[in-house]
Amino acid sequence: MISQFRLQYILVLIGVFLIPLVLTPLIRFLAFHIGAVDNPNARRINKVPMPSSGGLGILIAFLVGTLILMPIITVRNHYFMSYFDYILPVTIGGLIVSMTGFIDDIFELKPRSKMLGIILGSLVVWAFTDYRFDSFKIPFGGPMLYFGPVLSFFLTVLWIVAITNAINLIDGLDGLVCGVSVISLTTMGLISYFFLFDSNLYTTLTIFLLIAAIAGFFPYNYNPAIIYLGDTGALFIGFMIGVLSLQGLKNSTAVAVITPVIILGVPILDTFVAIIRRKLSGRPATEADKMHLHHRLLAMGFTHRGAVLVVYGIAMVFSLTSLLLNVSSRLGGVLLMVGLLFTAEVLIEGLQIWGVGRTPLFDCLKFIGNSSYRQAVLDEWKRKFKK
Repeated sequence: MISQFRLQYILVLIGVFLIPLVLTPLIRFLAFHIGAVDNPNARRINKVPMPSSGGLGILIAFLVGTLILMPIITVRNHYFMSYFDYILPVTIGGLIVSMTGFIDDIFELKPRSKMLGIILGSLVVWAFTDYRFDSFKIPFGGPMLYFGPVLSFFLTVLWIVAITNAINLIDGLDGLVCGVSVISLTTMGLISYFFLFDSNLYTTLTIFLLIAAIAGFFPYNYNPAIIYLGDTGALFIGFMIGVLSLQGLKNSTAVAVITPVIILGVPILDTFVAIIRRKLSGRPATEADKMHLHHRLLAMGFTHRGAVLVVYGIAMVFSLTSLLLNVSSRLGGVLLMVGLLFTAEVLIEGLQIWGVGRTPLFDCLKFIGNSSYRQAVLDEWKRKFKK
């Protein structure tokens, strides 16, 4: 029975992979006719108009896989619930978010309107599923915290909105979101099945369905892309990752709690640094700029494809670290985290992602290792103190 289900599930994955592979050329044709096109401007990389809304293929494949194919092969209930009943609210929330992105691809909605769509999708998930941020284990020996309904509601919506926007923000180069998402989701799927104390088989099955759908679209989106994900795809992928990663955040082991954060290290770190950078520069946190990780790599002379591959490599480092955390001792986990944070800061300062001249770690290391620089800084502090 188990071997039969495995074969059926593999066939479902193949089917989900083939759907966007077949549909994307048709969606590309449709995008030109409905005006879902990214025209060149100061912030965009493309030099010619590019069809957008390619995420429609991913959405359709995911809906077919989760609402039609998977319920057919999952004859046994898990946690006293059928797969269809489990996944329906999640797909409704994802559909709301994706359609918000689709409308934005055509008419360019205001940020508030897009945010409203993401929040509505999050509300559906919180109200009708057990994907809730209702508990949290303080890492490395801390207590288990439990949240009431009100706080759980705000934390759940905040997490989903934050991850959705973080994924959307890195959608600046061909194949970047698709590749980083596949790397992150694959790691998330492996950890959810093999390492989580309170694992959910339905979550693992859903993660790999989403991977198959993204993989089917990837050949059309990798450099040189012939169609973009658009907000249709970027918001949907970000939303689904935010929802599916909630299982780790509410798990009862410390490693499981920080695992989703590490797996999503690239989009989370890039967004976090962008917000601080803009605040330090006296600009609104939501104001767009060209100082993101992929922009800085291009500015350093990397080719479009080279910059994407570097970000893939960074995402793999985060993913491998999250896997190692699950087999490490507490001390080993602490050392891994310290090493990861140190490496991340070196990368950020080396690429000047904080901004030109903002290198606190480099300045600190220079203060320790360069006597001339140290004396100059001490003299400057003395002059300021005397004033």
